[in-house]
Amino acid sequence: MIIPTATYRLQFRNGMTFDRAAELAPYLARLGISHLYAAPIFKAEPGSTHGYDVVDNRVIDPDLGGDEGFDRMVEALRAEGIGIVLDFVPNHMSASTYNPYWRDVLEWGEASDCAQFFDIDWEAPKLLVPALGSSYGEALEAGQFRLSFDPRDGGLTFTYYELKLPLTPTSYAQVLMRADREDFAEWARRFAVATPQTSNELKLELAEAAKDEDTKQAIEMALRDVAADIEALHELHEMQVWRLTLWRAARETLTYRRFFEITDLVGIKEERPRVFEEMHERLFELIEAGKIDGLRLDHIDGLADPKAYFERLQKIVGETDPFYIVIEKILGVDEDLRADWPVAGTTGYEFIRTLAEMLTDPRGADGMTHAYNDFLQEQVDYEALILEAKRMILIRNLAGELEHLKDMAGAIAVRGLKSRDFGNDTLRRAIIELAAALPVYRTYVDVSGAQDEDRAILAAAADKAKASRQVEDEQAIDFLRRILELDLESPEDQALALEFAVRFQQTTGPVMAKALEDTAFYRYNRLIALNEVGGEPDRFGAPLEDFHSAMAQRLRRQAAGLSTTSTHDTKRGEDARARLYSLSEMPEAWAAAVRRWTTLNADFRTSSDDQAMPEPEVEWLFYQALAGAWPADLAWDDQAGLTALADRMAPFMLKAVREAKTYTSWTAKDAEYEAAVEAFTRAALDPARAGPFLQNFVAMCGPIFLAGAVNSLSQTAIKLTAPGVPDIYQGSELWELSLVDPDNRRPIDYDQCRALQKALCDGAPSALLADWRSGAVKMMLLHAGLKLRADAQDLFTGGAYLPLRAEGVAAANILAYARHFSGRAVVTVVPRTPLHLLSGESQPLVPWDRWGDTAVSMTPGLLGSDWHNIVTRETHGSQDHLSLGDLLRYFPVAILANFES
Repeated sequence: MIIPTATYRLQFRNGMTFDRAAELAPYLARLGISHLYAAPIFKAEPGSTHGYDVVDNRVIDPDLGGDEGFDRMVEALRAEGIGIVLDFVPNHMSASTYNPYWRDVLEWGEASDCAQFFDIDWEAPKLLVPALGSSYGEALEAGQFRLSFDPRDGGLTFTYYELKLPLTPTSYAQVLMRADREDFAEWARRFAVATPQTSNELKLELAEAAKDEDTKQAIEMALRDVAADIEALHELHEMQVWRLTLWRAARETLTYRRFFEITDLVGIKEERPRVFEEMHERLFELIEAGKIDGLRLDHIDGLADPKAYFERLQKIVGETDPFYIVIEKILGVDEDLRADWPVAGTTGYEFIRTLAEMLTDPRGADGMTHAYNDFLQEQVDYEALILEAKRMILIRNLAGELEHLKDMAGAIAVRGLKSRDFGNDTLRRAIIELAAALPVYRTYVDVSGAQDEDRAILAAAADKAKASRQVEDEQAIDFLRRILELDLESPEDQALALEFAVRFQQTTGPVMAKALEDTAFYRYNRLIALNEVGGEPDRFGAPLEDFHSAMAQRLRRQAAGLSTTSTHDTKRGEDARARLYSLSEMPEAWAAAVRRWTTLNADFRTSSDDQAMPEPEVEWLFYQALAGAWPADLAWDDQAGLTALADRMAPFMLKAVREAKTYTSWTAKDAEYEAAVEAFTRAALDPARAGPFLQNFVAMCGPIFLAGAVNSLSQTAIKLTAPGVPDIYQGSELWELSLVDPDNRRPIDYDQCRALQKALCDGAPSALLADWRSGAVKMMLLHAGLKLRADAQDLFTGGAYLPLRAEGVAAANILAYARHFSGRAVVTVVPRTPLHLLSGESQPLVPWDRWGDTAVSMTPGLLGSDWHNIVTRETHGSQDHLSLGDLLRYFPVAILANFES
């Protein structure tokens, strides 16, 4: 397996094309990147901003440059020694007519040759298309439907504004019979008996005939005639395999598996051999041609059988040597990557969580909790909030999925004498409670049954579900558990149980994600640095021993997994989080500041029915989010800069309150409330109106920005040297202070990045620290660290992990560890919780004398060699104890090697 030295995630679209990426190759090579980690490249919806709404996996997106542009990019990267790890989407495709597979299904339904590609309930009367802004009847009466003819391919479509749905060819007869021409009567008869095999030829014949202007006009007149006749138009609509419906109907009656609750993305049946082969054919060609060196697999929890999928994939692309594959998988706190999965690791969200727990001061937990509850004037029960959110998501947002699961469970229940009396409501409640009690995103029961990990998870969830007392007949919960473990007697029952288990497992992932990441993370804002994908906001810091244990486990299970700190899906940039960790060191001071700011900004709040808008929860969130996103060089009275910041903060706040779903949501918007939140946000960032607040805010946050810079450099040093492959998200080689998407997908100023990179050649660490706000100090650390990794690849891919102990007055403020392999060793020493150590300073460097007698104790196996600091180029002799005052005199963190790099 070829393991990257470091990956660089690049988001295509939004102005980033293959040719623009090719231009970055020399810059990335100088940075030390071995592999470009490319966002999806296959043809997506027109105007897509992310590429996950794929319409055709056989075509490289022309909007990015197509095949020729991709080849130019590959050639430019190869010239600099850079490979490609490609983000691939195996779980879903775009449910639109731009997708030729989906379009064929819309034409022919279950008779379509593409019907087996998608996870569709063919027992349902119609394939629902939930796209209407009003009821079907209202749209019909308002004349919002039209019919159109495409002279290029002879196709007829049923249109609703921009939406164009293909008519099933057999229904063309209803239209063509409207024309008073004998040749059209013949066309009508031929289309009335059309089949999927003959229809394309018939349509092309119609297109050829329509080259005659009179014929074309006759077709279009017939279409207008039908569209003007409500009864005829309705009759035509009812002849289709699909049915247009109000968009809200999707949550209750959708007839296909979605990606989460996004109706525009339909689930793929990758478990079917033909589907797998066709969906991956082009990808395999690119790998065979040596253009792709690794894969990142998106949303693997949506697959029916992830393990079988990985094995099938590796059998083809890793036949002689395992192919480098990482997976988007969010691991729970006590969950580990399955040992029998043939993948290198995850994309690294658990790495972010481990860093967060290490950089957060657990001594501030009580103080921050008290401050938060006091400001809200209520105590928030986080566990109860999560349970409530899970129930809400499953009952409301995923009601259709819930009903489908209930029906599947009922069909199994009636087959057993002891389970036949379970009613629909009992089974429905049992499903809700078991899913809500699940501590992880999903289990992985497959045709071979449940593994020990699955049984333990399901047992704990069943016990918790029973304790909730929401299900009167607890035997129903035990019955569901037996189904999920395939613990039934007959092969027929086991087959039905497997179908239920697969669908249940595909549903609990969206339940967890929507409830946790997209609801609770915006409702529980005690310390939002912890509200990160894969995070646990109720875990406020952890002992250093937990960090060392996590890294040792990481080395065992996914030494080649990605060590990420920012992604296109993180809730905020890595350096924004790093700043906010420091709030854990000053909960009382932060609480006092927030009270002061609420007074200064009181006039910007709006009242309605005795309700202040925004409410305390949202205002508490606002000040933390602002502290994280505030540009390091922004003055409090910079009108243009603050306007630009407001233009980022206002959409973020709007997204936050909609995700929280407390007073408004994406599907039930409260315009008055949303306007009040935006007005508050913009007023608070207007120096003409909020000067006293802004001046005080910047003064208060100055130490937080400094401590955040130190935390940032600490997490960067760890990412460079801990087990795993460092992943740099685009632009995060400098300070990454983004808010949640789409803010974190803004175009990067690579001219600035190149200029700073060039300046590194002449910049000493002291000069870069003086100019720390530019972010060049972070880039310098990355340069040095990635060069070290390239020079000692074996050490970082297979080297042991050894915790080191700090001693002395500031021992609690230090994390240290070593990596060693075959006589070579690297020691990493970084500060943690540095806020008080930086008191009165203007640079992110703890004065050497404040470390006092603090030192790192070196184990006997690390003695006998000089240590070379890869950033400052200092040399430290072999000693039992390395003084922190010496190690961190000139730079905030230290990475030492016992060999020259």
